[in-house]
Amino acid sequence: MVLTGDGLNRREWLCGVAALATAASLPVSAAAGPAPNIIFIMADDLGYADLGCYGGRIVATPHIDALATGGVRLTQAYANSCVCSPTRLALLTGRYQYRLPLGLEEPLTRAKVGLPPDIDSLPRRLAAGSYRTALIGKWHLGEDPFPGPLENGYQSFYGIKKGGADYFSHLAYGQPVKDDDGLFDNRERSGDTGYLTDLLTDRAVAEIAQAGRGRQPLFLSLHYTAPHWPWEGPEDEAVASSLRDIRHYDGGSLKTYAAMLSSLDRGVGRVLAALRDAGMNGNSIVIFTSDNGGERFSDVWPLIGMKGELLEGGIRVPCMVSWPGHIAPGMVSRQVAISMDWAPTLLDAAGLSGWTWDGISLLDALTGCDGATSRTLFWRHHQHNQMAVRHGEWKYLRIKGREGLFDLASDERGRANRITAEPAIADDLKRRFAQWNDGMLQYADSNYSYDAGAQAMDRP
Repeated sequence: MVLTGDGLNRREWLCGVAALATAASLPVSAAAGPAPNIIFIMADDLGYADLGCYGGRIVATPHIDALATGGVRLTQAYANSCVCSPTRLALLTGRYQYRLPLGLEEPLTRAKVGLPPDIDSLPRRLAAGSYRTALIGKWHLGEDPFPGPLENGYQSFYGIKKGGADYFSHLAYGQPVKDDDGLFDNRERSGDTGYLTDLLTDRAVAEIAQAGRGRQPLFLSLHYTAPHWPWEGPEDEAVASSLRDIRHYDGGSLKTYAAMLSSLDRGVGRVLAALRDAGMNGNSIVIFTSDNGGERFSDVWPLIGMKGELLEGGIRVPCMVSWPGHIAPGMVSRQVAISMDWAPTLLDAAGLSGWTWDGISLLDALTGCDGATSRTLFWRHHQHNQMAVRHGEWKYLRIKGREGLFDLASDERGRANRITAEPAIADDLKRRFAQWNDGMLQYADSNYSYDAGAQAMDRP
């Protein structure tokens, strides 16, 4: 037990600060000190169990694990989608991605859509609140001629605009170079050479050092492309030069994947060291998570499923949050969280007013001032006619016309289909989905119908 000077334990002290803040109509952070720096680190296609602190068996990840040791590790954190762009949209807007046309499409090349510059967003709100805002890494929320990061609240951008890129050439999908292809430094294509994970880390370290010399709080979105395909470690430039298809269907291995994870882990370690060197770690919120579930070589144990599926392995993601003095070290939380929660949570921590949310602020739950909040969450995905609802510990799932009902409290793996034994619960969750779905934009594909021809799911 950690005691403060007057004998209160840490949780009591934090909740006492929260109570004083409530009495003064101020957020916790405003009552406790200056606005915090915010470092939001997002991996790409990282499996739920790829990290050591989640039982990872592929490679050690000591630097990322240190965030869990120094803060809270969430075991029930979800991505807003089982694929990338919709999750990123929900993260920035704090709302279900299905409220905007951009959120209905993956890959984006199928339809010319982007993020409108008049949409309220987390970086736009933080920039208006005197934050220095930077995106380093992957954008994937619309290609030219649609507005990019600099038109949507970020004051600087270094990274790629597309959904993936070779780690050495920095070009996407093996296509001829286009105006929006390659590595960018703000609006100009960068001439930097090297392994992409390392280049993103280098820029993040420089951004933190610069922020440390100034007076503005920093909001840094560090959205790595690792461990997204192609399967290239730092020593695999020769593999990259012979690559026929950037999706790399004919390559990769657990050894290569381990090298990609190790590079990512070293990068996070350098970022954390940069915060310490700049004197910023004492008042910095650091979040690490993934945009969706894992791909071919990832580990999702004990879950099943992968990227592109609404099974738990496709949407449940690792997530840990560190904030010294506010979040007690070594905490493990079963609070159900989702990508769109981070916008209201971080604005709450920054003492800035929010807008209309679909997500909720997790600040009280993370700081130990409140117990876990029960949630009802919804997902759709047009591929394979998928839908899912989580209400409390129950999850209803439908894929390819086959449906299942699972008690995640006792069956985290989602193998004991209770839909015949608990028809009333299944009907209630389907009713909730239908009511929610009526308020969302619909897919253009008329074949999508969440209630047609359902059959019991024998083996999801």
